[in-house]
Amino acid sequence: MTVVIVTDSSARLPAGIRERYRIEQVPMHVLTADRDLLEDVDEIGPDIFNDPQTTTSGVTPADLEVAYEKAIEASDGDGVVAVHLSRRFSGTWGSARLAAEKFQGRIRVVDSRTVGLGVGFAAIAAAQTAESGADMDRVYESAIRVGSTTECLLCVQQLENLRSSGRIGATTRLFASALAIKPILRVVDGSLVLKEKQRTMSKAIAKMIDTAVEVAQRRPVTLGVQHCEAPELAAEITESLRSKLTIQSLVESDLGPVLSRHVGSGAVGIALTTSLGPIDVDPE
Repeated sequence: MTVVIVTDSSARLPAGIRERYRIEQVPMHVLTADRDLLEDVDEIGPDIFNDPQTTTSGVTPADLEVAYEKAIEASDGDGVVAVHLSRRFSGTWGSARLAAEKFQGRIRVVDSRTVGLGVGFAAIAAAQTAESGADMDRVYESAIRVGSTTECLLCVQQLENLRSSGRIGATTRLFASALAIKPILRVVDGSLVLKEKQRTMSKAIAKMIDTAVEVAQRRPVTLGVQHCEAPELAAEITESLRSKLTIQSLVESDLGPVLSRHVGSGAVGIALTTSLGPIDVDPE
């Protein structure tokens, strides 16, 4: 057998990709009213995205123990590499380290230092390396390399969701609101930071696209495009990038209930890496 990869639902990988690469996914939690809902398992409507009473929670150690035990058995002794979203966004990484202790060295836990499809690309890199027959250490290193070199950019309609969830500072929110601007956010060293501000959403998206082109430097890329209730806008971004980049693989996805609760309706994002091999499956 080979090393098995586990990730969490923040990775937003389509089911076809997860199945192709034998990537096990553990759901994150959405807490609304008196219900604890599981992302990608329970039905969760878009009404929660901008509901200040709804919160989110990372994967618990108990959830992860079950998933890790199953993955270890599936690996037939080759071990497990668990690729999770940045520890600065969620307690999931801490839960993963705690759960992994039970399995005495048979699990390596990766802090991808990113979120969304950035996590997904790191998980795919790990799975591709595992397919080559590599051991846990090399698989772990592949995930770290791709996670740390994937550029993740995000345009949001407003910063209130991020401010209320503690993912970006109140000072930034107030400054942005006062100037009626649209922010471009970037994941840097595992944290979400304000890259720059534009006067309109269209200008912000144009600048986000320009940044993606600059990062690519004419190299073939794996591209991810994500959105929260903005499929038409996401499609426009994809078409624009098709004409500007050499895209070897494209993954399109929604941001999912957990991430959408933090970024709000209308958000769109790009994940881009030049360090990942072609994804040999139709993401649909």
